[in-house]
Amino acid sequence: MHIPPYDNKNAPIVDVDDALVPLNYFNIVKLKKGESFDYAVPGYETCVVPATGLIEVTAAGFTATELGGRGVDVWDGEPEGVYVPSGAEARITCLSDAAEVFVAGARFDDVLEPFAVRADEIDLVQYGSDDTKTHRKIKHILGQKQHDRVGRLLVSELFTVGAGGWSGFPSHKHDTDRLPDETRHDETYNFRFKPNYGSGLQMLQRIDNEPGDAYHIVDGSTICIDKGYHPCCVLPGYEMYYFTILGGLSQRSLKQYFQPTHAEQLHTIPGIMDMVAKFK
Repeated sequence: MHIPPYDNKNAPIVDVDDALVPLNYFNIVKLKKGESFDYAVPGYETCVVPATGLIEVTAAGFTATELGGRGVDVWDGEPEGVYVPSGAEARITCLSDAAEVFVAGARFDDVLEPFAVRADEIDLVQYGSDDTKTHRKIKHILGQKQHDRVGRLLVSELFTVGAGGWSGFPSHKHDTDRLPDETRHDETYNFRFKPNYGSGLQMLQRIDNEPGDAYHIVDGSTICIDKGYHPCCVLPGYEMYYFTILGGLSQRSLKQYFQPTHAEQLHTIPGIMDMVAKFK
């Protein structure tokens, strides 16, 4: 499902028990200097990631100050985040002139300890190639390095490298718990483009070799993936970013099932198995 950009007034874009992606939670919070935003999401662990601006986050007796610091957009510096335990009361305070903050969540009942993820702790993987039009960079905020400190939530930032190209290819899905072949992970994206008038396409093919759906995505678009194969692309001449939230049903590690029709492409894209290994 495509949710076009709108002024959500700091209210969740994907709320708890969403009809399509009940394992996910997503909010965008916009603040001016000195303003604060308080939230708690019972039954969901969350991660606070400033898209732009500098913030302070307090949760469960823990404080992380001067978090973030990116300027004009998500390409202007490295991401940082704070893990907030399930149901914990959290406060986000803007320290810069303005801040735009992503709040990602996944359903999880156990209460763990809060912690910060600084820029030098980001787990980076880059794969693909210009020749295959699949060159991209992934910055894991809650990834493999935090595997034993988080319940079911995976949070990453994905960038196309260069201008134009495909992401999420070879096409894959993760909508059914059937280990060792696949896990159920609901997924939510928020897209940005550089320049911001760029745009792209999100495909969603629910059954192999049968026609699916396609959504025109623009700067600020949110996509919710409940089931099916879901590659996306950006127009030539533009760069694309998407903030990614994954929430597992029974485990944190993501096991992708690659579309049989296109599975042979796994052998044509450099480094793709390194990418697969990092979603843990």
